[in-house]
Amino acid sequence: MSTLQVHQIPCLSDNYGYLIHDPDAGVTATIDTPQVGPINAALAETGWTLTHIMNTHHHFDHAGGNEELKDKWNCTIIGSRDDSERIPGIDTQVGDGDRFSFGNHDVQVFDVSGHTIGHIAYYFAQAEKLFCGDALFALGCGRLFEGTPDQMWTSLQKLIELPDNTGVYCAHEYTQANAAFALSVEPQNSELHARSKEIDALRLANKPTVPSTIGLEKATNPFLRPMSEDLQTNLDMVGADLVAVFAETRRRKDNF
Repeated sequence: MSTLQVHQIPCLSDNYGYLIHDPDAGVTATIDTPQVGPINAALAETGWTLTHIMNTHHHFDHAGGNEELKDKWNCTIIGSRDDSERIPGIDTQVGDGDRFSFGNHDVQVFDVSGHTIGHIAYYFAQAEKLFCGDALFALGCGRLFEGTPDQMWTSLQKLIELPDNTGVYCAHEYTQANAAFALSVEPQNSELHARSKEIDALRLANKPTVPSTIGLEKATNPFLRPMSEDLQTNLDMVGADLVAVFAETRRRKDNF
């Protein structure tokens, strides 16, 4: 079984970039291009040669370094077919349900529109890793800049169905603030309380709180839990449609 090495890169104020590397095939990708300098520094540190860029969406802190890195490394840029006009330098367009090879790894593409239209995530089943940009965060989800609550809940349901041990590699260190909100809407959740304490300890030590796992998010992330009786009760929405519960949770987070 071919391994997939991941090198996590702090970028900007709270972004994470990720270099992924198949040592058997000798290919390396960066998941998004939040900041060129740290990405190039990480490539120099690892000795890897950048062969691909995999963009999740078009926002500048995810695709702003595309063209500079492409000019330097002559790499192939992969991005959303439904957002191709906003992905700088795109070469290969992919969409929901598409699969492609990255070295010896099969990569499945999910459309996870909501934060933006055409936002995609990359799932490496063999390596048990999901790179989801700003769709799903540790204890959160992306703000709905372009999509609707129904679109975002549909997107998140695709991710809920992945195996619980799937690593969730999101693009921002928002977890501590997300935990405070999660506790405000589901204070009865004992697993959430335990996780919040772990998050506080990690941040006090200046350590990242991501990646997490799908199983951990299902147990503690309120945006994956509109079916929770406690959450519905706290929102005064017992028995309500799950999209409506999700939408109210998102509305409250936007104003938290």
